[in-house]
Amino acid sequence: MPTVAGVARYNSCPIPDTDGDGINDEEDKCPTVPGVAKYNGCPIPDTDGDGINDEEDRCPTIPGVKENQGCPLVKEGILRRVIYDAKNIFFATGGFKLLPKSYRPLNEVAKIFKEDANLKLNISGHTDNQGKPEKNQALSEKRANAVMTYLKDKGIEAGRLTAVGYGHTHPIATNKTAKGKAQNRRVELKLNY
Repeated sequence: MPTVAGVARYNSCPIPDTDGDGINDEEDKCPTVPGVAKYNGCPIPDTDGDGINDEEDRCPTIPGVKENQGCPLVKEGILRRVIYDAKNIFFATGGFKLLPKSYRPLNEVAKIFKEDANLKLNISGHTDNQGKPEKNQALSEKRANAVMTYLKDKGIEAGRLTAVGYGHTHPIATNKTAKGKAQNRRVELKLNY
């Protein structure tokens, strides 16, 4: 006595599920490879072929590594170069006009971006705690935006750049000394994909 319901076209057997993924072969667009219903029986796509499926891959069109959520790792030499360049960005005292000595390091950053069209940059502006918090916040935003504008003027697409100001809320040194305050007045550049 048969114990499993079937259909006539399969000689009273159930519709086959060759890959055993629970989606019968008539509805399965990938009947020989286990998949999921969301993709009609096919596996979750991995567009860039890096072994990290598109649903978990922050960079689904660029091959990357699992440790960086599917994005490539930025080369150590490039990271060091951009950190060095960021330390050489200067503004007029109390203002957001870039000083000419900032142009060379920013031109270096622009060059790096022209060599790798997939890179993105987060620009963050910071101040010391001198003055009112609202003024520091506005100044940090204007400085970050000044760097972003400079890079856009050098041909870097706006969609690859973000700028944000943090005022004096993220110090990296004490605000009790002139040296510490100078360290806190900075722009940071962080690369990612």
